[in-house]
Amino acid sequence: MTAATFTSADSPIEVPLKRRLKRAERARQFKALALVVPLLLFLLFTFAGPIAGMLWRAVDDHEVRQVLPQTVAALASWDGKDLPDERTYAALASDIQAARTAGTVAIAAKRLNYALNGFRTILTSTARNLKAMPEPGAARETLGKINAAWRDRATWTTIRNASGPVTSFYLLGALDLVRNADGAIVAAPPDQAIYRDVFGRTFLISLGVTVLCLILGFPVAYLLATLPPGRSNLLMIFVLLPFWTSLLVRTCAWIVLLQSNGVVNDSLHWLGIIDTPLRLIYNRFGVCVAMTHVLLPFMILPLYSSMKAISPAYMRAAASLGAPPLTAFLRIYLPQTVPGVGAGSLLVFILALGYYITPALVGGAADQMISYFIALYTTETANWGLASALGAVLLLATVVLALVYGKLVQGQQVTGGMKN
Repeated sequence: MTAATFTSADSPIEVPLKRRLKRAERARQFKALALVVPLLLFLLFTFAGPIAGMLWRAVDDHEVRQVLPQTVAALASWDGKDLPDERTYAALASDIQAARTAGTVAIAAKRLNYALNGFRTILTSTARNLKAMPEPGAARETLGKINAAWRDRATWTTIRNASGPVTSFYLLGALDLVRNADGAIVAAPPDQAIYRDVFGRTFLISLGVTVLCLILGFPVAYLLATLPPGRSNLLMIFVLLPFWTSLLVRTCAWIVLLQSNGVVNDSLHWLGIIDTPLRLIYNRFGVCVAMTHVLLPFMILPLYSSMKAISPAYMRAAASLGAPPLTAFLRIYLPQTVPGVGAGSLLVFILALGYYITPALVGGAADQMISYFIALYTTETANWGLASALGAVLLLATVVLALVYGKLVQGQQVTGGMKN
């Protein structure tokens, strides 16, 4: 049996039908790809590109290499046990002279000051007092007289560790780790170790908000899924209403409600429940309340979608078999909502991890989350490396959570909650 063929009117050459179908399929795929390309380009330049840039800044370390190139090259062969040789001191003096002329001393001083407090003063004072190149063989003595720090091995270790082109300095700093003079990774001094506590606080607040949203959102989603369409649509409008209001306005409204002379305290005092105003704002309580209000719809909508897909026949069948309502709910209905619970919890938790405005406005100094420090290093101190490292750690935690969620619900359907 021969393959089906097609003869063109313009050409007597017979074209197999299978080849024609492949050509048509490729043409269809190219058309579909052409429709998707604008969206892919948009995501590339507005999402993937900035994330890649952030990840690169977390390991980029070009400043010292750019300003002190001869010193970096000379330190490449230094064993780190004793002070560098005279050639390295001469290379540093030459680089400082060139950097002062080019006006780039502050660039290297800023980067080195991140690793060793006071290095900015060391480098700038040396550049200011080094009037001319030292005599041959006298560079070590000259620099040592200008600043005694050049006789300290830790000073040179700092320069070598910042020689780039990539570094682990910022990522280690985001985890409260540093490299000592011997290059070993050790815990940061207690007065500098703050980020682990901040990450712990961020995860704790996010988890608390997620639990509150689940407790408050589950009954609302159940009502939305079981009420008649008219009442359900009206209730859905109230659920979506916060999306029509600015986040800043909603947060400021909670400041008005929870302040010492606000509506909540005045009402409690009028009812005789309290004698003095409660401290409900600028603390952890205010942060959790305001964030729960903002993120509650993101929990309700996935739950509603999951519950709406559950057939009422399951509960009727359980009741016909003699199961009490509570038993039927716990053993039949609730397990089928697990995908919705997981999706809503993951969405709320990830959104809460990156919250900045709400904790900044209604939280105290001990309630600021990691986003506050990322914004601080980005806008005020211009420490892009540490800001990017903190963002990279937060991104890694988000990816891990998404992978764990995907593993837990792998193979489950929204309807039925059962594995295929």
